[in-house]
Amino acid sequence: MLEEMKDELNHDVKEFKNLKKQIKSLKKEVKEDEASDFKLLDGENKEDFVEALSNASDFVDSISDYYEALERQQLYCSAHNYNDLDDKLTKKVVKAKKKDLDITADTVKELIKHPVLSNLFLEVTLRCNAKCEHCGSSCGYKIPKDEISAEDLKKTLLEIHEHYGASNVFLTVTGGEPLMRKDLFDIMEYAVSLGFRWGMTTNGMLINKRIIDEYRRTNMESISISLDGLKETHESFRRVPGSFDKIMNAIDLLKDLETLKSLQITTVANKKNLDELEDIYQLLLEKGIKEWRVMCVDPIGRAYDNDGILLDKEGLIKMFEFIREKRLEGKMIVDYDCSHYLGLKYEQILRDHSFICGAGIFIGSILANGDICVCPNVRDSSLVQGNIKTDSFVDTWENKYEIFRKKRLTTNEKCKSCKSFKYCRGDSFHTWNYQENKPNMCMKDILCEQFVE
Repeated sequence: MLEEMKDELNHDVKEFKNLKKQIKSLKKEVKEDEASDFKLLDGENKEDFVEALSNASDFVDSISDYYEALERQQLYCSAHNYNDLDDKLTKKVVKAKKKDLDITADTVKELIKHPVLSNLFLEVTLRCNAKCEHCGSSCGYKIPKDEISAEDLKKTLLEIHEHYGASNVFLTVTGGEPLMRKDLFDIMEYAVSLGFRWGMTTNGMLINKRIIDEYRRTNMESISISLDGLKETHESFRRVPGSFDKIMNAIDLLKDLETLKSLQITTVANKKNLDELEDIYQLLLEKGIKEWRVMCVDPIGRAYDNDGILLDKEGLIKMFEFIREKRLEGKMIVDYDCSHYLGLKYEQILRDHSFICGAGIFIGSILANGDICVCPNVRDSSLVQGNIKTDSFVDTWENKYEIFRKKRLTTNEKCKSCKSFKYCRGDSFHTWNYQENKPNMCMKDILCEQFVE
């Protein structure tokens, strides 16, 4: 079956490459035609036809890129013998991976010089109707006295729109539980009126028909819902009885939301649910889910020193191999989270891109109290760059964030001497220990011989 898929994939790649050459050749012929009476059907002139060919060429490029990415994935997943780096296939895979990683490293260098704000997290509240064991923000029911106002958020969104263009910045609404904020859709209605696109992360428990109508009214495009096991496990982990059934109902309601382009389920793999991943996978297939993000518990927030849920080496490898197998099956888009450099064996196999921590180079955030920072998972107060109650977000983005760019705090002598530092760069900002100047989570230290450099 796998060989048939590979043959079909190779055929499609060749077909699109040939089509691309034909369009390029035709486009050249038309441009070189100097006939003043050059006309096409329906009165289209030469310029119209050239533009149409350009659009067709762009479309074919995007399809070709997609197929070539699939081709690379098949190649990467086909190599198993990383213990023998002299193996012919392994050599080919390692060479291809390093090429991709080098491109990513060059991209990071360019973004450090010229940051581009493309993703903005809006942490609209730290209130939450759950008390999850792993919560990186240690959220709860109480309303913080310093919670940011709708007016300050709107003012900042307008400023960002005027300087960068709303259509160039995607808003990810997060919390806490965003739906606990009563004026959320008033804020998002304003954001959409400026031209912003948006999505949200949620535990899914508050989604009902009224909320679906609000999603529709404010043109929400994407949503990620947390599901951390089958019924008993999920409800124990989230500490909310009845939450599992509410999520199942929310998924059914969201299927009819016309504005939704991405319905993703996110599972935090841990010691309590690792053996349920296959059952969760089958459940999601039955529910018609197309996207599933699987991530491990990171040692932050309530999970910082919780050995009862943090995965060890064997647990991580089991999760990685599970994701690899499901990606090869191709029945659903299964991705590992964006966090952590995984080494040559697992990079570009578990997700469609090489590791990159976008904190401060293309990712920014406004936290629940108005603080200007990066990913909401980065909770160290020393990294806060300003506050929208008193500071301009645009001025802060353009003139601060030096610790995420030039200084690069996530490094020490051990990291700098590591062969993988070029690609890892000290790993993710949210798991760096700034007091002890070392990573709280290093895949090389955890995976040992399974981490290939």
